[in-house]
Formats: sequence, structure tokens, C-alpha cells
Amino acid sequence: MSRAWVTEHTGASAATVARWYAQRAQYPEGLRFPEVACTIERVHYYDQEAVEAFWAAWREDVGTGRLRRAGRPRGDGRGNHGGGWGRARRDQAVATALEELKHAGGYQRGMATRLTREHGGNERSWQRAVAEARTLYEHEDSQSQGQGQGQNVEREPDGKREAGAAQSMF
Repeated sequence: MSRAWVTEHTGASAATVARWYAQRAQYPEGLRFPEVACTIERVHYYDQEAVEAFWAAWREDVGTGRLRRAGRPRGDGRGNHGGGWGRARRDQAVATALEELKHAGGYQRGMATRLTREHGGNERSWQRAVAEARTLYEHEDSQSQGQGQGQNVEREPDGKREAGAAQSMF
């Protein structure tokens, strides 16, 4: 039987089956994954009885609680390892970037670099904060235009706003 059959029969991931084979010398005789019976076109095949005996012994001694869990856990890509800014600091950075966007009247090139120099931190983190703030800013801007509050706001070809007398400045 091939490794594909072993994964299907046991419910283990391909990485787990590969680990069982690679580390078979570390286990006692009864829990050792079987040796390759033959190889055809770079595919390993195992004796079916030996695999079934291994699997029965493994389930009884070790159990199957962690099968199909090989690899990194789902989540933010960092697992529970910490690092990064954390959501509270990120929200604070987004609020700072949003205020900067409001003060400048929209996005300006180099804004993340300027915020990095003024407030410290990593430039890439500020780029992400500015990107998130731009989304919020554009959402707020589109809502304020859609409400028809009597404001006369026109867009210039370069995307900047030209305000009429009824618009308040930030």
C-alpha cells in the first residue's frame, strides 16, 4: 500500500505519515512504522498487514487525538507566539493615521514614513495602519457626501477636495 493509502486508512496527514517513517527508529518495535516493501517510480509501498498492525498498536498506545493537525495552527499567521504591535497599539496607530488623513485632507505620499519619524516604530506597521485608516477615512467621506448635508464638495482631478463655504475644516 502507498503512503496515500496509509493517510486514507489512518486519517493522518501526509506530514504525519512522513514523520512516522522518518522517525521509526526512535520508537519501540511494536510502535515502529513499517519499512518500505518496494519502491515503484519513486513511490514507496508498504506491506498492508504491517501497516494495519502498526496502526492498531499506535491507536491503542498513543491515540488519535492530534491527527489531521500537522502544520501551523489557523489564525493570524503568528499563532500564539506574540510579537507584533497587538490590537490595542494598532488601533491607536490607526486613530493617529486617521487624524493625520483628516488634517491633510486625504492621503499624501510618504505619510507612513512621516508618522514613523514622528512616533517611532516600524515603517511597515505604519503603512498598514495608514492603509486601514484610509479605508475608514474613505468610508466616512463617502457617508458624509451621501447624506446631503448641504456641503458643496468637489473633487479636483488629482483627488484632493476643494471645499465650499459650508464645509467645516478638520
